[in-house]
Amino acid sequence: MLVHQQWEQEAMLRQLFSPAPLPVLWWDAALPDACDHRRLIGDPVSCRADAPEDLAVAFRRLPHRRLVVLGPAGSGKTTFAVLLTLALLRDRAPGAPVPVLLSLASFDPARHSAHDWLARQIADGYPALGDVRSYGTTAVEDLLAARRVIPVLDGLDELPPPSQPGVLAALNAAFPAHAPLVLTCRTSAYARAVAGASVLTAAAVIEPAPLDAVDALASLRLAAPPGPAQRRWDLLARHVADHPEGPAAQALQRPLLTALARTVYADAGGDPAELADVGRFPTANAVEQHLLDALVPSLLERARHSSGSSRSGRSVHSTGSALRHLACLAHGLSRQGTHDLAWWQLHQWVPLLGRTWSRAAVWSLVAALAALSGYALHHVAGPRPQLDSPAFVRVTCGVALALFAMQCLAARTVTRGGVRPRPLRTAALTALVGALTNALCQVVLRRMFTHVGTVETVQHNLKHLTVYGLGIFLVLLASGPPAPPRVPSRGSFTLLHWWERLPRALATVAGTAVLIGTALHLYVLIGIWPSDPWTHRTAVSALAVWATGIAAGALCGAVLGAVRSVRTSASRLDVTTPAESMRADRAITLVGAAAAALLFHLPDDVALAMSLATGHGPSPPVSDIVLFALSDLLPVGMVLALTAFAWPHYSAARLILAAQGRLPLRLQTFLSEAHRLGILRQVGSVYQFRHASLQHRLAASAHVPPQRDRRGDSRTAVRSALCSGAGPPGERHERPQEE
Repeated sequence: MLVHQQWEQEAMLRQLFSPAPLPVLWWDAALPDACDHRRLIGDPVSCRADAPEDLAVAFRRLPHRRLVVLGPAGSGKTTFAVLLTLALLRDRAPGAPVPVLLSLASFDPARHSAHDWLARQIADGYPALGDVRSYGTTAVEDLLAARRVIPVLDGLDELPPPSQPGVLAALNAAFPAHAPLVLTCRTSAYARAVAGASVLTAAAVIEPAPLDAVDALASLRLAAPPGPAQRRWDLLARHVADHPEGPAAQALQRPLLTALARTVYADAGGDPAELADVGRFPTANAVEQHLLDALVPSLLERARHSSGSSRSGRSVHSTGSALRHLACLAHGLSRQGTHDLAWWQLHQWVPLLGRTWSRAAVWSLVAALAALSGYALHHVAGPRPQLDSPAFVRVTCGVALALFAMQCLAARTVTRGGVRPRPLRTAALTALVGALTNALCQVVLRRMFTHVGTVETVQHNLKHLTVYGLGIFLVLLASGPPAPPRVPSRGSFTLLHWWERLPRALATVAGTAVLIGTALHLYVLIGIWPSDPWTHRTAVSALAVWATGIAAGALCGAVLGAVRSVRTSASRLDVTTPAESMRADRAITLVGAAAAALLFHLPDDVALAMSLATGHGPSPPVSDIVLFALSDLLPVGMVLALTAFAWPHYSAARLILAAQGRLPLRLQTFLSEAHRLGILRQVGSVYQFRHASLQHRLAASAHVPPQRDRRGDSRTAVRSALCSGAGPPGERHERPQEE
């Protein structure tokens, strides 16, 4: 149901059924040595894309239900994959395998096995399978093991050429000959991959026959309403009949260009007769460039005249900035070497946030400024002898450097192997690095600017190791490593099936209670000394220490368990749209940041309370305690948690790119409207340009600086570049189209 709804909607947005798919005939490929033995692949295959039921029948007739779809650029391979997926879903029998269409662009055979990659892609694209109550804890693995999934893998040619033979070898190793599988690829790329590895075992190989221009024009007439709009195609039809080898006829033999012509003329009301102008369009490539240049303006114009346009839609396509923003999006994707616009990877587009050390410095500076600003605002009310400025600056510098060190370590940990390691070990190692960095900074600064003795300095830093290290460890357990995650967080705020999560929550509470009790006992032994300005050391019973530690640990454990429960729970109603994915991550980020502020500050609160309870000196003012909490530990704890989620990094990148004029401030609204208009397509939680060739065409225009040309209007420059196809010399487009 989830897969069917997803691709049914995408097929409508791509206008694959407007009013019917293009009449492309698919038959056995003539590529030598590209397919397995005839005895394994069965009878020759022949089917038409405009008869989807024939696609399903032809696929099910294959002895092993394995198929390779080849063709040149723009031949309709992706369209075939979508139509086949929908055809198999419409008449699927109960218990039959479910086709799942996935892009191969993220598969690296040198780092992942085909089975692991496929399991991760399905889990990321369909989070409803994480509903433990309905599907169990190994739903995806069970589906793959039982052969209940038909992988429809699109775009082998999207991968670097050296990796393509490895992908074929990995697929043959991961899936036996009787496991159903569909693979699409450009003909030339597949020939090279087969030469470097082997054919896809037991898979039939098909390619499209050239689309007849007369049939294409007949399909375009059907897409136009009866009357003058339909008669506008007559002049072009006569030209094609008189010049069957002309540029227009050659262009209409490609399904991609026929689909573009339908959008530009049949849907938007343009005049297709202009394609008959041989002087203006001397080659089929010139026709292609013209259609690509006219596609976005046509879609925007159609939306502008649509009576159903929403207010948000008008805000997107009523200004000339839409072309500039789309060009910048295309350029950013091309620079990253991908077709997937994943919002949680937007920070990689900003050099300041894309490099580990600079990103760590930015977030550490944010934490330090937040702490110092809070201290300054509270300090204006009067002097704070217990919290003098040098001491406060020293503490702030220590935690800021600790945050920097932890981010640098976490970036290496998260990216290693492409997956996160075990959370407990990672949190312990990262917390140890942070605590040691903070302690070292305290040693250096105290010895430089104070005249305290060595013993007191050691005691002071042992206390920091104990209290700050414990606070950091608790925050990291709740939020994860302080680095941009590989995928956004997802979960739900629900009490459904709470009893299934109760044992783990109780174990978290018990483990945290013992941990804090142990740390507090160590703190009492080494952390309270006579020169402390807030307390004087007295004897403390072990019973009081452990009672206090267990009580505080139970509270921390409850908070930690709640955050982890929210972050790991899922519902079968979870959606996978990019906007919903972003909102889910934002909600969990805010909850995690609030919990982290408490978790980071609570160990110090307990230690302070124990110091006050066992001391006989005057108690510090409550305002000083509140000041220390609000202006130091709370901001640091929150920033430490924020760096572990995707939404804060995305928000920072979005603000920077909007300030530079490269992207709109309301980016998700803009992307959603572009998707509704058909400029973008949605694949799970990522967007892609409707045609890969459109992405490359727009990317070339983005090389014109939109806001640095003071001699003229930047919008005019971008529009001129877009319409003329201007780009830098030597610009190479590795995958100009794939629809």
